[in-house]
Amino acid sequence: MKTADFNIPFRMPFEVAEPYTRSVAYFSMEFAIDQSLKIYSGGLGFLAGSHMRSAYSLGQNLLGVGMLWKYGYYDQGRKRDNSMTPEYHEKMYHFLVDSQIRFEIPIGGRSVQVAAYYLPPHVFHTAPLFLLTTDTDGNSEADRAISYNLYDNTPETRVAQCMILGIGGVKLLKALGHQPDIYHFNEAHALSAAFYLYEDGRNLDKLKSQVVFTTHTPEEAGNEKHDMAYLKSLGFFGDLTLEEVREISGHRGDVFNHTLAALSMSKKANAVSQLHGEVARKMWEGHGQICPIIHITNAQKKSYWVDEPLEVARISRNTSALRARKLELKKRLLEVVADQTGKLFDPHVATMVWARRFATYKRPDMLIWDLERFKKLMNDSPYPIQVIWAGKPYPKDEGAIKTFNELFYLSHYFPNMAVLTGYELALSKLLKQGADVWLNTPVVTREASGTSGMTAAMNASLNLSTFDGWICEFAVHQQNAFLLPTIQEGDINGIDANNLFHCLNAEVLPTYYDRPDIWTKMVFRSMDDVSTAFDSDRMAQEYYTKLYN
Repeated sequence: MKTADFNIPFRMPFEVAEPYTRSVAYFSMEFAIDQSLKIYSGGLGFLAGSHMRSAYSLGQNLLGVGMLWKYGYYDQGRKRDNSMTPEYHEKMYHFLVDSQIRFEIPIGGRSVQVAAYYLPPHVFHTAPLFLLTTDTDGNSEADRAISYNLYDNTPETRVAQCMILGIGGVKLLKALGHQPDIYHFNEAHALSAAFYLYEDGRNLDKLKSQVVFTTHTPEEAGNEKHDMAYLKSLGFFGDLTLEEVREISGHRGDVFNHTLAALSMSKKANAVSQLHGEVARKMWEGHGQICPIIHITNAQKKSYWVDEPLEVARISRNTSALRARKLELKKRLLEVVADQTGKLFDPHVATMVWARRFATYKRPDMLIWDLERFKKLMNDSPYPIQVIWAGKPYPKDEGAIKTFNELFYLSHYFPNMAVLTGYELALSKLLKQGADVWLNTPVVTREASGTSGMTAAMNASLNLSTFDGWICEFAVHQQNAFLLPTIQEGDINGIDANNLFHCLNAEVLPTYYDRPDIWTKMVFRSMDDVSTAFDSDRMAQEYYTKLYN
């Protein structure tokens, strides 16, 4: 790694545009910046990465604060039988700059040393990004390990990671001589920063004027909680008493809810889609101390994700160019399928992809719940289809890993079914550019936003989805996407699965094969509708006008 060569006090290394002069420090546990920088797990990181790209291209006065994970999230390897297994390999990044900034944070009665590294904007065309690590001189092996693995499953290490990001992030900014107008917490991982800031003057109104919060969790049960005394013992609240903590964070009992505290200590918060905003306001309406919750719908940086020849074909309405380029992109994807699975898919066959984090509520295995219908779809349909799955389960989620491997083992029986490993930025882009149909199957209201379908649509793929998250603001059935009816009672899983097969057999595949002109018309409409409204430039602008103001 190189050595720091920037000035202190820190100044933005590019000209700040007039609408964006308010200085913002954007805290996130993960950032998906580039395939070579493996400090992300999935959707939260993809969002943060696009936010940083748009902040750079718009000239916003925003810098990022994150963590430098020695082993990343994990590498999605294969066992001898080719089933999935998490692997951990040390990462090296010669393009990062050693800031030479060092400081310590008290955690559990000991002093933990923290080092800061810097990603300059010119490297990947992002806003400036500082990354914190405890893998530095002066620390024990246990303390070095705090920054080894993103989302460590050991409770103390997990809390310590949040303290490094939060408290450490504020200490970093002070060492840089940089006083932001706004501290933006992308999820509640950096919440310890709010208590650290509050200790300086103990003025809650002043604190709230500086802090904003983005919530990504659409269910109360999904919000992280800890015993309050346990957090106190680790130093999460600094020198504050538990009574002071309860008073400023909206708590009464001994269980500390990180999201509730963030909502109670911010001037404003945002949900990440219109539907999620409605769900979040209803979920927290019984807590009188919380701040207003607006919505700013997630988005992705189009210039990063879109294939340029596809975009040119969209703008010029060149149907033949669109089809030819899509065929070429499918061939590139199918080369990866062949490499990983030994299967030679046909680029002229309708190719459907399910690819994102493997989680139960996302229902990755919906297609195989009725195995007989799945066999008929794959073997005996008058309309041939190829199906690809990809995605990373949480490495300690045995249930999700089991689902992934069950799909993999089942794929042995179908020459037109593939399950891929290595779902990171590069493979994600290949899948979205090569897919004809992007399958999205979350239980309705449980997907706060989702963004994978946005970038698929940018690349001439049609979404086939339940009506949830961002889809509610985009999709018009049989105009720019295919939608499953929303089921609110009864056997929701069974009915959704039945509707999925019906939609595939009666609408999606017949349109693809029998009505190609209508298919292409839908593709152009989909690309048009996603182009501006779900480009993260729109999102980054709205953060300044709606949240940072």
